[in-house]
Amino acid sequence: MKNKFKYSRFRFHFPFRGRGWGRGSSMGWVWGFLLLFSCTHLQPTSKNTFHLNLSSGYLESIDPAFAKFQYMIWIDHMVYNTLVETDEHMHTIPSLAKSWDVNPTGLTYTFHLRNDVYFHDNAIFENGKGRKMTAYDVAYSFYRLIDPKTASSGAWIFNGHVAGKNPFIVVDDTTIQINLNTPFRPLPELLTNAYCNIVPEEVVEHWGKDFRNHPCGTGPFMFSYWDEGNTLNLLKNPHYWEHDGTGVQLPYLDAVQISFVDSKATEFLLFMQGKVDFVNGIDGSFKDLLFLKDGTLRKEFRNKFHLDKGAYLNTEYIGFLTDTTLPEMQNEPTANPLFRRAINYAINRRKIITYFKNGLGIPATQGFIPAGMPGYNSNATYGYNYDPAKALQLLAEAGYPNGKGLKPINILTQDNYVDIVNFVATELQEAGIPTTIEVMQPNILKQQMSRSKAIIFRAGWFADYPDAETFLVVFNSHFPAPPNYTRFSDPTFDKWYSESLNMPDTQRWQLYQKMDSLVMSYAPVLPLYYDELLHFTQNNITGFRSNAMNLIDLKMVKKN
Repeated sequence: MKNKFKYSRFRFHFPFRGRGWGRGSSMGWVWGFLLLFSCTHLQPTSKNTFHLNLSSGYLESIDPAFAKFQYMIWIDHMVYNTLVETDEHMHTIPSLAKSWDVNPTGLTYTFHLRNDVYFHDNAIFENGKGRKMTAYDVAYSFYRLIDPKTASSGAWIFNGHVAGKNPFIVVDDTTIQINLNTPFRPLPELLTNAYCNIVPEEVVEHWGKDFRNHPCGTGPFMFSYWDEGNTLNLLKNPHYWEHDGTGVQLPYLDAVQISFVDSKATEFLLFMQGKVDFVNGIDGSFKDLLFLKDGTLRKEFRNKFHLDKGAYLNTEYIGFLTDTTLPEMQNEPTANPLFRRAINYAINRRKIITYFKNGLGIPATQGFIPAGMPGYNSNATYGYNYDPAKALQLLAEAGYPNGKGLKPINILTQDNYVDIVNFVATELQEAGIPTTIEVMQPNILKQQMSRSKAIIFRAGWFADYPDAETFLVVFNSHFPAPPNYTRFSDPTFDKWYSESLNMPDTQRWQLYQKMDSLVMSYAPVLPLYYDELLHFTQNNITGFRSNAMNLIDLKMVKKN
């Protein structure tokens, strides 16, 4: 196959947030419900089955070629494997590939595969027994991803990166080469993406589009039963190739049972009943009930379950259209970098975290790269702290002393961020900048941003893989919107971006920080906060692992 296909590599992220994050909601019914369960002795429903709920209420597919949403990624991670994966410390580690190397030009990566990995038993295989996974399966999976007949939402993984001719070469059963058209040192990190899970050709070709509900992989759990919208059952793979440090075969669990209750509030109540073993995040109505303003758990809940908080590779921000050649930008004050910098200094990000997030998050004062990402600089001085005096100074330098002569600026947002955007508007008003907000449906807002019709907009950007390039590409002028919704353009930034793609990790991260600093000096964005994960597990669960990309791993889980 030839790689002639052009797909958008980028996805705009509207991370789920439940309504009710604002102040003043009634909590009486929640208190009563939780007090009831706090006094009830709960019996485990099944000793060695992990119970998980997907609050989306549905699952589109278990075909990794369409793994575009978080819950699909979770399930795919249970059923399949990638060549390399990301551990809980955000390190890229071997999986199906034992090792890999890159040639001096940076154009050819060679991956050396394990020789002891088998696909799940499946009726399509000879005698129904899972066959050995080889480099041919890797090549098939990757070619399938860029084949327009597949129409995969993950074609961006390779399009624009791999060579147009012979991008994937099978050297032998355990060796595969990936040839690039230009160097891209974050390739191993890119291959951790769920789109890159390996599938068997004969099973995929037999089922065609119905492979979505007849999955077959090499992962720790294998498909058993799916009643769409109600329940999905996965069973332990008895032939799984991974073992723990003492040589015991993984996974420890016998099964994973997934439900589809489409309410975060109900999901948490089920968790308090012991009917769900894990909850990712909470509905806004529980925020004040569970947490103090500093983000600590209230004492009455501290022994009820286990809570893990950690960095989440997501930056929430307000973006400014910066392309002054557009008719929409004529006479717009945000066309002036001094004005955008004044806005950045006018916002008290700590108050956003305290009063709207109950301490759950990190004020985004160190640039656009989020906390937890390799390349993030916790000591950076190129971000923006709250400094009203500096905001007024820059406002005057921009030609608007104390806001004189300013017409109202308008911030576009979706409805479940209205409380935070209202706070931003209030802060700007106090700085002398008249501000209005306009609420839009997420799909309409995305269209406006993609068409460069949104002059000021609230957005979020989440990492597709564990390398800061996935955040900095947002400002590369050679890319359209998405990802470059602000239409930021700077030749020095573009030069550094190109240079970074063929640098070793440490040097690349240092250059990433220079790029982040340069962007912040022009302030095409107002970073608000770096997100944090909330993971609740029952007290009888051990071995649960996750990372800053919110990828959960159940291989080592035990139910005591």
